[in-house]
Amino acid sequence: ERCGWNELAEGKKKSIPQIFLEQYKDFLVLILIASAIISGMLGDEESAAVILIVITINAILGTVQTIKAEQSLQSLKKLAGPQAKVLRDGSTIQLPARELVVGDVILVEAGDMIPADARLIENASLKVDESALTGESLAVEKSLEAILAEAPLGDRTNMLFSGSFVTYGRGKAVVTDIGMQTEVGKIAGLLKSTSEKQTPLQVSLEEFGKKLSVLILVFCGMLFAINVFRGEKISSAFMFAVALAVAAIPEALSSIVTIVLSFGTQKMAKEHAIIRKLQAVEGLGSVSVICSDKTGTLTNESILLEYYIDILGNENTDVLDLAYLNSSYHSGVRNPIDNAILACKSMPGREIHYAKLLTEYQKEDEIPFDYTRKFVSTLVQDSTGNSHLIMKGDIAHILSRCSHVEYRGTRLPMEKDARQSVFSVVGEMLQDGMKVIAVARKNVGTLREITPDDEKDMTLVGYLSFFDAPKQTAGESVTALKRLKVIPKILTGDQAAIALSVCRRVGISAEHILTGTQLDEMTDCELKKVVEETHVFAELTPGQKVRLVSALKENGHTVGFLGDGVNDIPALNEANVGISVDTAVDAAKDAADVVLLQKDLNVLEQGVLEGRKTFTNMLKYIKITASSNFGNIFSIICASAFLPFLPMTSIQILLLNLLYDTLCIVLPWDNVDEEEILSPRDWSGKTLKQFMLSFGPISSLFDIVTFLFLYYF
Repeated sequence: ERCGWNELAEGKKKSIPQIFLEQYKDFLVLILIASAIISGMLGDEESAAVILIVITINAILGTVQTIKAEQSLQSLKKLAGPQAKVLRDGSTIQLPARELVVGDVILVEAGDMIPADARLIENASLKVDESALTGESLAVEKSLEAILAEAPLGDRTNMLFSGSFVTYGRGKAVVTDIGMQTEVGKIAGLLKSTSEKQTPLQVSLEEFGKKLSVLILVFCGMLFAINVFRGEKISSAFMFAVALAVAAIPEALSSIVTIVLSFGTQKMAKEHAIIRKLQAVEGLGSVSVICSDKTGTLTNESILLEYYIDILGNENTDVLDLAYLNSSYHSGVRNPIDNAILACKSMPGREIHYAKLLTEYQKEDEIPFDYTRKFVSTLVQDSTGNSHLIMKGDIAHILSRCSHVEYRGTRLPMEKDARQSVFSVVGEMLQDGMKVIAVARKNVGTLREITPDDEKDMTLVGYLSFFDAPKQTAGESVTALKRLKVIPKILTGDQAAIALSVCRRVGISAEHILTGTQLDEMTDCELKKVVEETHVFAELTPGQKVRLVSALKENGHTVGFLGDGVNDIPALNEANVGISVDTAVDAAKDAADVVLLQKDLNVLEQGVLEGRKTFTNMLKYIKITASSNFGNIFSIICASAFLPFLPMTSIQILLLNLLYDTLCIVLPWDNVDEEEILSPRDWSGKTLKQFMLSFGPISSLFDIVTFLFLYYF
């Protein structure tokens, strides 16, 4: 009764008839309808019928596009788990997830979807995949340690979030938020609150339409008044005014634009980019800033082993061998670190070595990884019968269990300032954003089972460091985008050091980096200035990503945003062009304008090029059509001033315009000069005005020659 059902609120849906009627709101369309009505009243039924058929076809095309586009919130609703295990009245029962209330105690285990936001109260090695919300590819290890509510989403390790998945372990939690109050619900609220976006060309065409409409009404009024003053019949004067209105309006503008954009979508599909919303084609051509997540775009989905070193930083294969045995024999869920270590067996010349290693050492026992200990222990026996305890994991936790170090086969007591010595070796790697773990060992004689009491007096052997490997194409793609005068910016939920490291490797300027906490301390005016100078933003929430995209738009940029998680949806919706990938969550794909079949900036570069070509060819149509129609206006005004008869009826003008527009369908195949695609394409009303004033009167010259021939001969 107080909080409602545990589900995402759904906005009131528009019916198909409502969507269809909305297509007639355009002022140019209203003028055409008025022209058709007047033509019909004055007995020119043919003109009225043709005009109505043209605008109806355009309305149908617009309705189909709108219906396809309105699906984002529906996909978000699918993220709520259908069932939940709840502790009520002392027993565990299953309920539909929508019936959960704040205060319910839920039980989760590996494979479950979290049905609501909840605070963990019991934890058994729980790991949760929150990538859809935070963008972090690694599963998060949960704990019971109290965390401030103001902490970034990814740092709230004592919380479970609706829509995330349990990958390992089990736990018990008390529900804190349901429905629209959950983190995913807040994202849905952001999605609903952001206004429907328009591409630069749509905005420009709307402004062009308003100005043209005012011009048409003024000229029609003037022409009607002149003809009545000259003694013309009111009906004849009306026909003149209608002819002028029809002459001025580009009737097939919407249809031609749709055809040009449709051709662009076909070409972009060949470049592995699926266009969900037609306007995104020309939107890509206008993009001047591309905002993207780091994981999977600049980097691979997996991490790579970079160094295996001893305690002084020298390369040491013994450290790698011990880690390989540990990763091979522990039975828990293998994480990306384990996969990176095990991938070493494919190193040239090492295949036989690692196969032999597993033969020489057999597993005896293990103590699995858990969040409190932050390391995993395995017990292996060598061919002589001796047992060895091998540990790998968090540096600080392993260091606390070591009493000795090993250097070049010699076991030495650990010094008092051991922690300082360790971080003098690995500190630079940590600052570079690498993930560093420690490896320790202990000879335990003939021991066949181990307990936590055995995990002491260990010998520190060395370290392994890993990093998010940039894609081979990442550096080239970033350079190509810069050559096209598109600025790449990274907006990620990852830690600042990791984002900084990757960006430096691929050539993205990382002189300035801004975190979500710093962003919150800035006013909108300060942010609008900083966002121009900064290209790397880390530890961001979904709302902060929206704020950054909005600031860039206010600075005059056309912004493309590339994202694949639920946390990216508000920014996808806010950007001029939302871009996702085919492996993204359904809600992100539905919110996007463009879906890439490969999560690669190289594909995006090709999409930008095709968008610019399409945009250029579309501008050609708009320029020559506007010029032609301006010529028609000029011709009719001249005729009304000097001729005693109407030389062109409205249906003749309409027919000429439609035939002309039909010929313009060849424009999508037209060549585009290279200089037209080297920078973002932008609409210029000044350029259009100059073009109209130059070429419009040229067509009027031929009209006037024809009128004179009709008058004198």
